[in-house]
Amino acid sequence: MPKTLLIGCLLLTCQLLVAQTIPNNDDEFDKEYERRIRQEYLFYPPVYIPKDLTDAFIQLNKLMEKEARFKFKSMTEKQVEHKIVFSFGRWIIRNWGFYGGSRFSHFLKQLGLHHPEDMALFVMLTYHRNLNKKSLDVKTLLPAILDKRDTRQKERLLKGTIIHEETRKRPKQ
Repeated sequence: MPKTLLIGCLLLTCQLLVAQTIPNNDDEFDKEYERRIRQEYLFYPPVYIPKDLTDAFIQLNKLMEKEARFKFKSMTEKQVEHKIVFSFGRWIIRNWGFYGGSRFSHFLKQLGLHHPEDMALFVMLTYHRNLNKKSLDVKTLLPAILDKRDTRQKERLLKGTIIHEETRKRPKQ
């Protein structure tokens, strides 16, 4: 009996390792990405992946309890932005496959969003506006999110310190 249990656990572990292989190179990643963006469901247990923003709103309405939806709706947009770090935004990024690619992340990339946190922020802000029956105003929201990303990146680079600097001599030709 213990041997059977051990063998079963080993087989299950091997199966999980094979199912979650990490691409070794760009070609493998691209091939996996192309497969993932065509999938309606990802992961195990299967998670439904929205195809566009409207579908995402429908799914969020189904997934969120009425009280949670009311609490989210009553927040300010500034408060919604802070939800991205540890809670709602993390859930969206992880469950809707923003890092490895999904049909929804691909839809958002076509809008010009490439960073998973920017994608989640866009979804959260537009969902918040939708719940409050406000205009989504995508044309101004997208550049604002992208500008914030650029500003944060530039600030991070300016605050950085050089660890080591090296000068190499060029060989004479």
